[in-house]
Amino acid sequence: MQEGYIIVDIGTGNVRVAVAAKSGEILGVERDNMPYQTDEHYPESIFFDPEQLWRIISNLARTALSKVPGINIKALTATSQREGIVLIGHKGESLIGLPNIDHRGREWEHLITDKSYVYELTGRYPTSLFSALKLVGVRERRPELWEACATFLSISDWAQFKLSGVARYEHSQASETLLYDVAQKSWSPELSSLFQLEADFLPELGASGTILGPVLPQIAQNFTISPEAQVIIGGADTQLAVKGTQPQLEDVVIVSGTTTPLIKLVNEYITDHKERSWTNRHIDENSFVLETNAGVTGLNYQRLKEIFYPHESYEVIEQELSQVKNVHCVASLGSLVADEKSPVTKGGFIFPAPVSHVLTRAHFVWATLWDIACSIKENYGTLSAISANERDYVWACGGGFQSKLLRKFIANLLNKKVYIRSSYQQSSVVGGVFICNEALGETGNSAGSTTVVEPQETGNYTALYEEWKRNRQTFKQLCLEEVV
Repeated sequence: MQEGYIIVDIGTGNVRVAVAAKSGEILGVERDNMPYQTDEHYPESIFFDPEQLWRIISNLARTALSKVPGINIKALTATSQREGIVLIGHKGESLIGLPNIDHRGREWEHLITDKSYVYELTGRYPTSLFSALKLVGVRERRPELWEACATFLSISDWAQFKLSGVARYEHSQASETLLYDVAQKSWSPELSSLFQLEADFLPELGASGTILGPVLPQIAQNFTISPEAQVIIGGADTQLAVKGTQPQLEDVVIVSGTTTPLIKLVNEYITDHKERSWTNRHIDENSFVLETNAGVTGLNYQRLKEIFYPHESYEVIEQELSQVKNVHCVASLGSLVADEKSPVTKGGFIFPAPVSHVLTRAHFVWATLWDIACSIKENYGTLSAISANERDYVWACGGGFQSKLLRKFIANLLNKKVYIRSSYQQSSVVGGVFICNEALGETGNSAGSTTVVEPQETGNYTALYEEWKRNRQTFKQLCLEEVV
């Protein structure tokens, strides 16, 4: 029988369950949407029912396994969106799930009076994006829910808890909580005190690649797998995607998913005196991930595809994009720039009026990809200013790089070669496979072949980039006027 693994991947927009061989070959993937609901107790707040999500995961796992008959599952692991958490009750029950895009803690950001001190400890400027302020929001407005809560886990650690019955909080995920001292690799008593959380509320930490134990008997029966299959601690989706790409220390990796992190693998804890970057623990023993982030990019592209190309494939889009000869449209769609303290919350497309007869749907998608690429260039500049990239290349992974035009944009704007593994679309799943291999003592990790996109001379890119910056400033000014 072929031996393999189950990888649970819980993203911001969807959840996937993959069955993979030990070689890293993806044998089957099933996916569904994340089941979010609006929380009426807060503005800008959404949540999910963990038990509903677990039913989705279980159904996906059974379906994926049914399509790979004869597979002998040796291990299971999970990866997930960062900053998202699940609250756990005193009897181990799953109470509520709070995704990364939940901002129930925004009203209490002002309680952090010394944000620079928090930045020095956590490697990130504190906002309601991070888990500690989600917990504060629950405590301050949902006392009955708070009383029922004994602890919390990242979403991937929660999935592993459901599989094994063992609760651990993995270090790359703990980096996203505002309760973790990234340099010291431990929970911080000072930060716990700042957010008025007791030390025993924080779960035990666990290293990625650690064996939690065998899968629970009822899970083995439900999935129809061996009860001897082991549950392995995974990690944050960005870090697993990097793992699956197999870069070297000091390499830069662009991960194009719902958001677009730009990360550099480093062997020391680096912070930026302007507080523009994040520094996270990687999933190995000693290295760190230095990061800037272009924000919501891939999700913009996905939603606009549903508007302009609802029934067509990405191949059709690329074909029509190749026919765009003159740029008639420029977009600014709310992507983030590390040097800006506040997000641009107004966006849109700018094109000559009246509407030209040559303007097509491909022009709008071209402008969307150009917005993503320019945002990546801005954030790459900030990352390089903090820690210079001496390589003549960057790595790229994630579903956004299905677009060959985006690859070309980035190579030309950064004037760097773009390296892309053949497994780029499932890099976080492949990273999960590698973790399982290492935990079980298997060898022979392979991320597949590599495609190289060379930068080319493009005389009009500089002018288009400057036009993008001017248009972005237009929308930024609209945001400022709205505040006034």
